[in-house]
Amino acid sequence: MNNFKKTKRHIFQFSVILLSFFTFVLKAGGQAQPGTDPATKEIIRVMNNSAREWNEGKLNAFIDLYDPTATMMMPTGPVGMSGIKDLYQKKYFKGKMPKQNLRYSDIKVRSLGSNYALVTGAFTLYGNNLPERSGRYSLVMIHAKSGWKILHDHSS
Repeated sequence: MNNFKKTKRHIFQFSVILLSFFTFVLKAGGQAQPGTDPATKEIIRVMNNSAREWNEGKLNAFIDLYDPTATMMMPTGPVGMSGIKDLYQKKYFKGKMPKQNLRYSDIKVRSLGSNYALVTGAFTLYGNNLPERSGRYSLVMIHAKSGWKILHDHSS
């Protein structure tokens, strides 16, 4: 698929997400709903599994949480899967193991329709006698045949 078609598809997906989000906000009165539904539980489970895989040095399993068409926002703009994997491998791993362990906290899930969700929370990198680093993230996730996957990642 050429870049124009991919871009057009991503714009369409993003438009659907935005429309779903605003519909949800209007129906919910602007309030996030408590997360006890099956989709929320599943998303939290896959997020926690991904942190475990990271900590075990299973970078490919961690990367598998991303949809093949996923993008990540970088200071220079969005990058695709090769840029995402390259970032993790070069900046956060030393050989086959992570430089620090990863944990997530404050995970919040907002449904953007039956197949999309906005996931926000905090991450912490810790251990190996290095200073603890933490930040926030927002993820747009899509429910694919293989389960919930990250469609877009914006972490800082």
